[in-house]
Amino acid sequence: MAKHLLLTALLLSSGLAHAEQASDPADEGFTQPLQRLTFSSGKDTFVIATNDAMQAYDPLERWNRGIYQFNYRLDQWVILPVVRGYRYVTPKPLRTGVSNFFSNLGDVTSLGNSLLQLKGERAMRTTARLLFNTLLGVGGLWDPATAMGLPREREDFGQTLGHYGVPAGAYLVLPLFGPSNLRDTTGLVADTVAANNINYLNVAETSSEHPEIQVLDAINTRYVTPFKYGQLNTPFEYSRVRYLYGEVRKLQVAD
Repeated sequence: MAKHLLLTALLLSSGLAHAEQASDPADEGFTQPLQRLTFSSGKDTFVIATNDAMQAYDPLERWNRGIYQFNYRLDQWVILPVVRGYRYVTPKPLRTGVSNFFSNLGDVTSLGNSLLQLKGERAMRTTARLLFNTLLGVGGLWDPATAMGLPREREDFGQTLGHYGVPAGAYLVLPLFGPSNLRDTTGLVADTVAANNINYLNVAETSSEHPEIQVLDAINTRYVTPFKYGQLNTPFEYSRVRYLYGEVRKLQVAD
């Protein structure tokens, strides 16, 4: 869920961290909210320009808005309370170790996608990071690589497809996972299949026998994701998240 939301949240959090009240997604019940606004003479140009800038290829908008509201309520009523409980009962050093461990697993698919995109230097840095964190970091529980100047460089198969010119396609809001598009959803499936087949550190196979590992992964993913539904404090949250997600993905593909 949050792997995609994290990218959007990085842009949102800088200017929106001080929002005091969350807006209700039910306020987003109309399709073109900016067209409903009226301004005095001289402001029409601003409205048109803003409305055009916020547009995206979203043929399933009615469905996507419904899933967005479902995710909002699920996050508010179920997921965040579980995450708060996790923070309450788990010491911070242990939470950090869990986050490092799953991040280390994610570097495996990042390495594969760097190679597919022929990004040789990035692939070498990710390889070194994997080796240091797996060996020196005891399976990834610690992250000595970052301290050594090798920060995580995230690559996914959606970026790989975009690198070779595959268009983003229709915007999608996935249950639990949040903002996506047709290309990135395909990439998400491909990365998941690849991770299961690679079975790095035997985690994928063990997870099939112990689903609590997958549950911990999901809780950790939400724990490290700073995005919070409603933090924009605006009735236009859906449109803004959709726009920012698209722009962030463009930057990542171009990187």
